[in-house]
Amino acid sequence: MTEKNLTLKAQLGQNDWAIIIGQDGNLKGLFIPEGTDEDLVPESIVTIMANYFGVDFNEEIDEAEVIPPGETLH
Repeated sequence: MTEKNLTLKAQLGQNDWAIIIGQDGNLKGLFIPEGTDEDLVPESIVTIMANYFGVDFNEEIDEAEVIPPGETLH
């Protein structure tokens, strides 16, 4: 079992992915391992994101419209 006070980064391995969900159950972000091709999202993440959050990884989106300036979605 991991310690409660470890950061997300400290708990993740070099090639791990993470879905970040807020206390209200809404999607806050997706952590993609550094250097990983975003087109190679694990199927389990694609399924979770589509079924629970309505995210379609095949849809092309203009990120400037989705992420407000000055904010980062990882």
